[in-house]
Amino acid sequence: MSNAIISLITVFGVLVVALSVSAGLIWLERRLLALWQDRYGPNRVGPFGLLQVLADMIKILSKEDWVPPFADAAVFVIAPAVIIVPVLLTFAVITYAPGVAVADLNVGLLFFLAMSSLTVYGVVLAGWASDSKYSLLGSMRAAAQMLSYEVFMSLSLMGVVMLAGSFDLKNIVEAQKGLWYAVPQFSGMLIFLTAGIAETRRLPFDLPEAEGELVAGFHAEYSGMKFALFFVEEYLGITLISVLISVLFLGGWEGPLLPPLAWLAVKTLFFICFFILLRATFPRPRYDQLMSFGWKVMLPLALANLVVTGGILLAVR
Repeated sequence: MSNAIISLITVFGVLVVALSVSAGLIWLERRLLALWQDRYGPNRVGPFGLLQVLADMIKILSKEDWVPPFADAAVFVIAPAVIIVPVLLTFAVITYAPGVAVADLNVGLLFFLAMSSLTVYGVVLAGWASDSKYSLLGSMRAAAQMLSYEVFMSLSLMGVVMLAGSFDLKNIVEAQKGLWYAVPQFSGMLIFLTAGIAETRRLPFDLPEAEGELVAGFHAEYSGMKFALFFVEEYLGITLISVLISVLFLGGWEGPLLPPLAWLAVKTLFFICFFILLRATFPRPRYDQLMSFGWKVMLPLALANLVVTGGILLAVR
C-alpha cells in the first residue's frame, strides 16, 4: 500500500473519529450529568437513549438556516467555519500511536498554540456580525478570556518543552517512558487544564455564553447548521484538550497490556468525564473574578513553574 493511500486513510480516520466522538459526547454528557445529579437522562429514543443524538441532529439540521436581516451576511456565514477549522487542523499534528499521525511536525506544540489563537477570531466575528448587543458582549468576553488564558496555557507548556527538549508531540511522549510529566510538572498540568477549560468556554468558565445574562452570547442569533458548527466545536475542543493533556503529561499511548490507541483513549476519556463533572458541580463566577484569577493567580503560578523547572534543569545538568 502506497504512502499516499495510508495518509488518506489516516486523515479520513482521524476526521471520522473526531466528529463521531464529539457527537457521542452529547449523549455521554447527558447521561453523566443525570447520574451525578440523581435524575433521569435520555432514555426514550433507542436503547439507553443512544438515538437521542441522532434525533437532535435531525432536528437541528432541519431548522431554518436563517440570516438576520440586520447582520453582516458574509461575515455571519463564515464565522462558524473560522472557529471550527483551527480545531480540526490541530487534530492533524497529534501522534495517536507509533506511526499514527496525519502530519508529524517537529513543531506540533507550536502549531497547536497557533491554532488555539485563531479560534478567537471566529467568536469575535460571530458576535460582531450578528449586530446584537448580547452577541457583541459575549464575543468581547470571549476575546478577553481566551487571549488572557492563552498566555497561561503557553507558559504552562514550557516546562514540558524544557524536559523533553522538543516541540514534537511524538518526542514528548517518548521522553515520558520512564516518568510521566504529570509528576514533575503537576502544577503545569493543573494550569494547562484550567486554561483549557477557559479556552473551550466550558463551565465554570462559560461566561461568553452565559444564558442567564447574554441569551447564549456570541451565537445567540445563529440557527440550523451554523449553530450546529458552534455546538460541535465545543465538544471537539473538549476532546482536543483531553487528548493533549494525555499526550503532554500522561505519556500518551504509553502503557502496559493494552494497545497504544486504547491507552490514549482511556486517558482521554478520563479527562472528558472530568470536564463534564465540572459542569455538574461548579457554579459560574463573575467575569471580574475570572479575569482576576487568571492574572493574579494563574500567571504567577505559571511563571514560578517555569523558573523552578529551569533552575532544577540547570542544577542537574
